[in-house]
Amino acid sequence: MGLTKQYLRYIPGPIFNVIASLKSNAVFVELRAQVGRYVAAGACENVIIWDSKTGEKINTLLGEKHCVTMLKTSPNNRQIAVGYEDGVVRLFDLNSGECLVTFSGHKSAATCLSFDIEGMRLVSGAKDTNIIVWDTVAEAGLFRLSGHKGPITKCCFLESQNILVSSSLDTLVKFWDLDTQHCFKTLVGHRSEVWDMVVMKNDRYLVTGCGDSELRVWKIRFPDSEEDDEKQKATPKKTRRDSDDEEEKNEDGNEEEDDDNSILQCTKIGTILRQGRDRVLSMVTDPSRTILSCHGMDSIVELFRFHDEEEIQKIFSKRQRKFKKQNPESTEELTVALQDEVLRIKSVQASGKVKAIDVHVSTKGELRLLALLRGNSFEIHVVDTKVSNKNDATKVGALSIPGHRTDVRALCFSSDKIALASASGESLKIWNRGSQNCIRTMACDYALSILFATGDRNVIVATKTGKLQIFDIAAGRLLEEIRAHEGEAWTVAMSPDLRGIASGGADKSVKFWQFELVVDKAVEEEDEDGQMRGHGGKRMSLTHTKTLQLEEDVLCVRFSPDQRLIAVSLLDSTVKIFFADTLKFFLSLYGHKFPVLCMDISYDSTTIITGGADRNIKIWGLDFGDCHRSIFAHEDSILGLQFVSKTHLFFSCGKDGKLKQWDADNFENITTLSGHHGQVWTLAVSEDGKYVSTAGHDRSIRLWERTQEPLVLEDERETQREAEADQALALGEDRVMPGIKAGEEASLPGRKTVETERAAERIMEAVEVHKEVSQQLAEYREKIDLHQQSGRNASEAPAAPQLHPLMVAYDTTDPDRYLLKVLRQVKSSEVEEALLVLPFHYVGSLLSLLDQLLEKGWETELVMRILLFLVRLHHGPLSNTPSLLPILNRLQGVARKRVDQVRDRIGFNLAGLQYLHRELEEREAVQLFADASDRVKQKRKQRRNKDKAKQRAILTL
Repeated sequence: MGLTKQYLRYIPGPIFNVIASLKSNAVFVELRAQVGRYVAAGACENVIIWDSKTGEKINTLLGEKHCVTMLKTSPNNRQIAVGYEDGVVRLFDLNSGECLVTFSGHKSAATCLSFDIEGMRLVSGAKDTNIIVWDTVAEAGLFRLSGHKGPITKCCFLESQNILVSSSLDTLVKFWDLDTQHCFKTLVGHRSEVWDMVVMKNDRYLVTGCGDSELRVWKIRFPDSEEDDEKQKATPKKTRRDSDDEEEKNEDGNEEEDDDNSILQCTKIGTILRQGRDRVLSMVTDPSRTILSCHGMDSIVELFRFHDEEEIQKIFSKRQRKFKKQNPESTEELTVALQDEVLRIKSVQASGKVKAIDVHVSTKGELRLLALLRGNSFEIHVVDTKVSNKNDATKVGALSIPGHRTDVRALCFSSDKIALASASGESLKIWNRGSQNCIRTMACDYALSILFATGDRNVIVATKTGKLQIFDIAAGRLLEEIRAHEGEAWTVAMSPDLRGIASGGADKSVKFWQFELVVDKAVEEEDEDGQMRGHGGKRMSLTHTKTLQLEEDVLCVRFSPDQRLIAVSLLDSTVKIFFADTLKFFLSLYGHKFPVLCMDISYDSTTIITGGADRNIKIWGLDFGDCHRSIFAHEDSILGLQFVSKTHLFFSCGKDGKLKQWDADNFENITTLSGHHGQVWTLAVSEDGKYVSTAGHDRSIRLWERTQEPLVLEDERETQREAEADQALALGEDRVMPGIKAGEEASLPGRKTVETERAAERIMEAVEVHKEVSQQLAEYREKIDLHQQSGRNASEAPAAPQLHPLMVAYDTTDPDRYLLKVLRQVKSSEVEEALLVLPFHYVGSLLSLLDQLLEKGWETELVMRILLFLVRLHHGPLSNTPSLLPILNRLQGVARKRVDQVRDRIGFNLAGLQYLHRELEEREAVQLFADASDRVKQKRKQRRNKDKAKQRAILTL
């Protein structure tokens, strides 16, 4: 049997050029006891923590394969919650960067996250219109709330009540009672989508932002509260007269609705007019919920301050006195207006369009505003909230160097593979491949193609304006601009002898250029007479040698490595082959339905590959121009093709976001590398083929590294089939849960995933193994008893049964311990979904085993959680199964006994902790009193010494 052809596997490497993704927000995080300096931002599937002062990466929170969509820090600033595009929510530790828990419940991208005031609960909303409340301590979901008809835009807890407020694109704002898990109030006064909302000032105000330029302010009151009478003193009767009849009707309806016996009343008190004319994009408050910051689609961030009761009364009294002074005979009585309660602080002008914001207010009243810009950068502004709005905000930090502002359109490795050049619509950057640090940044025109010149000291960029720009890497400056083409300069290619290049453009021509050294006039020095003269230094330049005129626009040009031929792809979907020396026509390659966007020629000059907008890769022979094979390679246009040096293996990339490796001899797809979240614009392969670099629409540049691990095609295909089967299993139809009707407001928080299916399989396997091993042990004990009764020799005793391999793997000899370890390994957030899969006959077996675990008192909390869920889920079948009734009766008594023991132990520990807390407080109070006494004694001693010194001075005089 012949050996199977093996290839070497490429694995994902570092990701750089991303400061912050467009899909995610950015937040301040507390590290090293500093707040307002470190910024966490979503970067594709990872979260990067940046130091805004030094511009360095502090830490990276690694994700899996889905893009980050939402970030939220916990109230104690120790954890950060991260929402992903697939609906998963993960909780990370900020100091260690470790993932603490994973919550899987949503079916689409998470759009909002919020903690309660203690950080014990986390609420998440998503595009699937569902809201899920998670318990971060128990690491499990509490319940799912359904009621909105559109994607959720914001969720937040009220501080004083166990109430959740949510907004959605269905124009509704809902209030949820978390004790009863139902919606008890809905605001219907919005005409367009509610894009964001915040709760301000001790749950007194609700501010909503819609599709217009107004912020609607609602007053929240709790009729059962003892402070309701005091709050009503500052409640206005009417603040603004709306001209639209329909809005007046909505407001009247709301006021009538507030007269009911609801636990909460919400009344619209006015609107705040924003400076921007477009919709609200996001609103953020500081932790004290006093400062409100909001922004739209432009570059303006507006700040507002909500006053407390004393400030409101002062402002209102001042306005009332002024009104009476101006109108002494007027009998009109003023009421508190919205202008008395809200103060516009400052509008901060960012340097670009704002994507997301965050604020932090220091103890001195200094507000630090984080503005995440759409151009892959962020800024930090400082605003003094105590001064008037005439003072300008101060920009104290910005991070823009580690990334391009626009998508990277061209990549190229240096000949020694140490440096990587990337060019975008505004700049050229040189990166160190090993450290991924940006070495040089140079401004350039919109780049379409790029290459390193001979010697790796200069970079040549072909631009959209038709120019060839030559840059000096060491000096970091533009050496020369050459007007090469009338339209776009689509491509540049290095000649195999490294003495020149060829460029092709939209003016239907291919131009050939020769490298030459010219005097650098920009470098001058002062002579002896003090006159400035040229230094005489040389720099690289290009000299035009010849032109090949064609009938269509030129899209791509490539030399054959033997320098015999040159291939040119045209806008008419053909590829023309010419002799490189005489420029005479040799071959024409027909077959593509759309223009060829990229191509490459193999190292032995025998094969040419072409790819275009028709999503096909065609492999041609260069001797006769025959098409060896046409491959449907990508699901969208192919934008990059390149051979690996000294092989017939090549890579391709396209708008479907995938990088694929192919074998041009066997016409097979070797592997598919997925990582980009969007189109892949370009690729580059290092000269030795060890590294592949790609750049995509997600602003990221990714490195793929070749390992020494062999890749067998059959194994790769089998792995892909298993992954597809698991994905189909996880995305199957939802299960019908007994006792839970479809369409209810509250339901189970989890969802079916591949992990829950595997966890259920492990539980069923553990039940079978427990049953088998228990039977073997029972038979072994019977044999031992018979042997002892017969009085035979000990040497003739029956042999002990061999342990099951799974029990050996779990390092235990007790089947009960083995079952407990399997149950403990199931993630806390996936326990319910895993138990839903169990067939009913496994449920009966598991209940009897749980009885044994409770008798021994092992893991009472986990066992009780599983027991209660199974009984609630299968209550009907269990109560109608006579064989299980004795087990249920026995479980009832044992469970109550074990739960009482756990409750007593927790109560005892809690009482002990409270006692220690009181002891520490008393000790600190005594110490504080002693310190105060010492200070008083010291002051008295100093005063006596001063008096004595005065007396001595008087006597001396």
